[in-house]
Amino acid sequence: MSIRPNLDFELSFFESLHQRMPRDIRVASALAHIYTKAGRIDAGLKMDRKLVRLDPEDPTAHYNLACSLCLKGRNADAVKALRTAISLGYKDFDWMQHDPDLNGMHQYAGFQLLLSDLKIG
Repeated sequence: MSIRPNLDFELSFFESLHQRMPRDIRVASALAHIYTKAGRIDAGLKMDRKLVRLDPEDPTAHYNLACSLCLKGRNADAVKALRTAISLGYKDFDWMQHDPDLNGMHQYAGFQLLLSDLKIG
């Protein structure tokens, strides 16, 4: 089943690159994004976990992991990843409140507590 011709091409291209360069953060990041965009949430989550392993100090990697976890309905783990992202320097709190990938936990008490701790929301 075709997702979309462009997405199919991008997936094929970046999967091929990733096979040749499995530790390349830019390739893994692009692939994680494409997987999520294609609705392949499990594959995106796996790639986001890999990105956190490859660069554990990158706040954006932890933020993206939180998004994937939220899309899987794992709100407690998503908030934990958000807290890690923030501790590493993530600061786009406005986007965090409006990111559609995080919509699933807007009413979650742990997310509300995080916003309260940040003095926003």
